[in-house]
Amino acid sequence: MIGGLATDAWDATRNMAESLTAPFRDPVLRLGVTGLSRAGKTVFITSLVANLLDRGRMPQLRAHAEGRILSAWLRPQPDDSVARFAYEDHLAALTAPQPRWPEGTRRISQLRLSLRLAPGGLLGQLRGPRTLHLDIVDYPGEWLLDLGLLSQDYAAWSEAALRKAGHRPGGTAFLDRLKGLDPAAPAGEPVLKALAEAYAAHLRESRAAGFADLAPGRFLLPGDMEGSPALTFAPLPPAPGAPRGSLWREAARRYDAYRRLVVKPFFRDHFARIDRQVVLVDVLGALARGPRAFDDLREAMAGVLSAFNPGRSAPLARLLGQRRVERILFAATKADHLHHSQHPRLAALTEALLREARDRAAFAGARIESMAIAALRTTVEDQARLGGEMIDVVRGRLSDGRQVALHPGDLPEDPARLLAPARAGRDWDGERFAMPDLAPAPLTLRPGEGPPHIRLDRAAEFLIGDRL
Repeated sequence: MIGGLATDAWDATRNMAESLTAPFRDPVLRLGVTGLSRAGKTVFITSLVANLLDRGRMPQLRAHAEGRILSAWLRPQPDDSVARFAYEDHLAALTAPQPRWPEGTRRISQLRLSLRLAPGGLLGQLRGPRTLHLDIVDYPGEWLLDLGLLSQDYAAWSEAALRKAGHRPGGTAFLDRLKGLDPAAPAGEPVLKALAEAYAAHLRESRAAGFADLAPGRFLLPGDMEGSPALTFAPLPPAPGAPRGSLWREAARRYDAYRRLVVKPFFRDHFARIDRQVVLVDVLGALARGPRAFDDLREAMAGVLSAFNPGRSAPLARLLGQRRVERILFAATKADHLHHSQHPRLAALTEALLREARDRAAFAGARIESMAIAALRTTVEDQARLGGEMIDVVRGRLSDGRQVALHPGDLPEDPARLLAPARAGRDWDGERFAMPDLAPAPLTLRPGEGPPHIRLDRAAEFLIGDRL
């Protein structure tokens, strides 16, 4: 408790110092990019930065259309303890003669983009051009789900984890390990290690099958904490009155250590300091994996967003460290896998999928928007004949180089046709949404142009346009 009070006091002091010195520094806007595995965070950041540096494909960004962005350049990031987002490497992968997708996010990283802006208004004319620093922070999607653990003790988490395991890939094998195990028996390191490895294997199988709600996230991406006691525990059945030194008590202690040493520092040092937030959602991928994965995505995103403190920051709240996310964008990625006529339905489905979390944030005062985007366009639109009639398709390239025409199925006008059966655990009425993985298309970029995209300029306008 004393340590927690000291940490809170330090956070308040740090935020007070930042607020007092802010009038004498160039303003900084912190943009968080979050989402779950395969949602395209790395590609989103790479394309966003490239298109802010070369803005020829950004007509919906008003500051660019009105000529108010004088220049943009990359700067050294302000936090020396956080890895730099490998923008140049990722852009090289996407623009190579044989382009490839860059590696996904495996740790926290950061990039600073500075924008020189023309003055506006009488006061602005007197002050001259100004600079806005955009700090983009990338989070591993698997770690985001850990934020929900802050409101759960070990008993509550174990109950929920064991319930989910019974309906997910690899869960039966883990539950079989628990049969005959006495949680009140004396703890042994080999037993705890075997249980943790079995539970991590279950999480990996579930992720491969398209499930999203997979905490603790460090079990999937342990980083330099691999093998530590804080990552060597697993959910166990209830054991009322379990003595000190028992399996149950030791697993609970390590669970609490995980929250204290991993989750809370992540929330305090990075997540809680965000001003604007992008939540990337692979809605089409979840559709392709079926109703159970689709409904699991809904629950996972609601859990992630419950950790936000949305709403507009009051000066006093910001001074005391109670920052709030002021704008949140829910972006359904891979819109280029669908013909543009389907994009409004994809956006509506995304909004319906996230309705609970979205309404919670909107009630707190944050500005919310949903849209269908593609940070990197990999297809072209066309028509093809199927069964005697012409249908809208998109053409793209598979990872083996073959060219394909895609029509994964028409999304329903009413999202409830998909949401209601998924919530009830039923299959959809004969509807299937096949979604092969596409490779990035070779690019020929003219001077002043960033990579091709769908609505990335609209996304940027919503997220940062007011500050430009």
